[in-house]
Amino acid sequence: MFSCKTTPEVGGMGHSVKRKEDARFLHGKGNYTDDVKLPGMLHMVIVRSPYAYAKILSINKEKALAIDGVLAVITGEDLAQYNLHWMPTLLSDSQMVLPTDTVMHQSQEVCAVIATDRYIAVDGAEAVDVQYEPMKALVDPFKALDEDAPLLRPDKEGQKDNHIYHWERGEREKTDAAIAAADVVVKERIHLPRIHVASIETCGVVASYDKDTEKMLIYLTSQAPHAIRTILALVAGHVGLSEEKIRIIAPDIGGGFGGKVPVYPGYVIAIAASFLIGKPVKWIEDRSENLVNGFARDYHMDCELAATKDGKIQAFKVSTLADHGYTDSSANPSKYPTGMFSICTGSYDYEHAFAELDAVYTNKAPGGVAYRCSFRVTEAVHAIERMVDMLAAKIGKDPALLRMENFIKKEDFPYASPLGWSYDSGDYKATLEKAMEMVGYADYKKEQAEKRAQGKLMGIGICTFTEVVGAGPSKDFDILGIKMFDSAEIRVHPTGKVLARFGTKSQGQGHETTYAQILAEELGIPYTDIEIDEGDTDTAPYGLGTYASRSTPTAGAAAAIASRKLRDKGKKIAAHLLEVSEEDIEWEVGKYFVKGAPEKSKTIQDVAFAAYTNFPQGMEPGFEETHYYDPPNLTFPNGAYICVVEVDEETGAIDVKRFVAIDDCGNIINPMIVEGQVHGGLTQGIAPAMYEGIVYDDEGNVLNGTLMDYLVPTAVESPHWETGHTITPSPHHPLGAKGVAESPTVGAPPAIANAIIDALYPLGIKHLDIPITPDKVWDAIQAAKAKV
Repeated sequence: MFSCKTTPEVGGMGHSVKRKEDARFLHGKGNYTDDVKLPGMLHMVIVRSPYAYAKILSINKEKALAIDGVLAVITGEDLAQYNLHWMPTLLSDSQMVLPTDTVMHQSQEVCAVIATDRYIAVDGAEAVDVQYEPMKALVDPFKALDEDAPLLRPDKEGQKDNHIYHWERGEREKTDAAIAAADVVVKERIHLPRIHVASIETCGVVASYDKDTEKMLIYLTSQAPHAIRTILALVAGHVGLSEEKIRIIAPDIGGGFGGKVPVYPGYVIAIAASFLIGKPVKWIEDRSENLVNGFARDYHMDCELAATKDGKIQAFKVSTLADHGYTDSSANPSKYPTGMFSICTGSYDYEHAFAELDAVYTNKAPGGVAYRCSFRVTEAVHAIERMVDMLAAKIGKDPALLRMENFIKKEDFPYASPLGWSYDSGDYKATLEKAMEMVGYADYKKEQAEKRAQGKLMGIGICTFTEVVGAGPSKDFDILGIKMFDSAEIRVHPTGKVLARFGTKSQGQGHETTYAQILAEELGIPYTDIEIDEGDTDTAPYGLGTYASRSTPTAGAAAAIASRKLRDKGKKIAAHLLEVSEEDIEWEVGKYFVKGAPEKSKTIQDVAFAAYTNFPQGMEPGFEETHYYDPPNLTFPNGAYICVVEVDEETGAIDVKRFVAIDDCGNIINPMIVEGQVHGGLTQGIAPAMYEGIVYDDEGNVLNGTLMDYLVPTAVESPHWETGHTITPSPHHPLGAKGVAESPTVGAPPAIANAIIDALYPLGIKHLDIPITPDKVWDAIQAAKAKV
């Protein structure tokens, strides 16, 4: 494990120190967007469409405006006067803010009511009379490609059908040839359904425009406030909202998970309303609005895996159809190269791979939310790990042994994957061996054989995965052209206390503690003496925000390098104070000393004070540094997860008996925080595996749009998670760290699915799409029995 260089009092890397931010949360002193109350603040409620696809015939505002306290009803026609009725999505497309003639999905924003009180605004929204002409909704993504399908986006120049883009990576001909020549080929169509982020806090905004200063202050539930500010400036610069006049503050956020990266229409409407009215405007989503308007996944994957008869994997191919709803707000891989399957070919050493992706428009809410690793690795790992289990079953080889025989070897890193990416480090064999030892794999295999002999259904599922985090290298990653570096600014005050600011934004990950520990590790200043600040575009250095497990790989690296710049300056000051040459000064954590005479030393606090009071002649005073870090590569965490389940044949009920998760996330900064991240991620992993999935009917209606119907697992449904780690440091990261938060949501669903299918395999059931619910299992069992 990682060897701590600092004392627990300093609290550098490797120490499970208590989180600095928890006291205010535990005492109810968190500050969320809905806590913001400004003088004269107005409230906004959105009128939404009951139809998935319909012409807007008329919007009658009269009854709403007659209500005392209702000040305005804003429509698409109103915004069109300022060219604000459409906006760009973060990466590739355009999206309605408010429609002028047609609604494209159920619950789409139609107009907004501004009132002096939220309850009055709700009354006003109910009084708005909207007349629609419903049209036949297009819900099935495969039918969206039919020649007679209605054209959903005629607004887009050159758009002749509902196809958004085609993207591919790898060598199609060589992969096809390897599959055609293989001894064994397994094929399956796998669907990962739409799921919802379901954060504790919904989305919201408070926009306050000052007509005298021409400045816009925006409190926003945003994971990427700087990028959002730039986007707003691009959208609204023509009406006077230029970037230097926009200040975004992202206060405490009650969970993000990718769902608070995009710009939502509600944000733009509230900002426009404040700009037009000249008063603060607040909009906070209710839970139902949040549930039906932002989604991740919805991928239909046709997979092929080829191998020799003894199980040497030779080639993998996947062709995917992605349902992006009426707007492609996802990471279009032609613009964001780590889109679906572009990186991950799993943890296996094989020669040929080919991935292609087609995206289509449908009458659903915009898809593509980057929900804790969605669109990048979640789908790829699920497909690969299901196919590997199918291969193991087909050739009669133990799934663990099959994986062991195909792993990339430790000595082969850095490893050039068949899709063109370079994995940095890993020891996949050791990670799986540790998981097998912890769970007692051999004993469970013996127990499974005994139970099968008794007619009982018990399954053991494995997932070994390679994750990819840390977006990203500027040569590969951008948002609307902005390269995805990140930043850290460190100010050491004369008394040796620190204020450090970052371009990222925590949503509960523990940044205030983790970043402080990085600085403590690098400078020797106790983490308790270090204040961390994020989320205010007027004070924080420009950064691309927090998602894709990028905080430690990018901003954490920036903190380390900025600290080392400070140490270099400090060395010059220490030499001045100790009256020796700079070459005679050596560093250990927290102090400088004279080479060969360690008793002659100065602490980092001594040096910081001297930077303001007794610095060498000609040196710039002060003790501050900033660094913008552009990583040379992504980082590649990995893991091995093992799940044991029992299935009741009579009811289809699934009981998760054991779940062991071993992660390799490189050097660990705070083991307690990492364990918490893994526990939370595993619970979010069991969710799509067994519970969550947005369901539509043929008319585009969401059938489970409340938490009474959309099943989010709680502590009751979650098993006891057993966790552990192996460590292979990232060779290119300044701290050897990789990132971990999204790994559990990658590894858990296929491990659980593999376990359930393994339990059902004696009945002839070879695949079920997630979520694998008791009724789905029961139906499959009945169908299997009917074939006998």
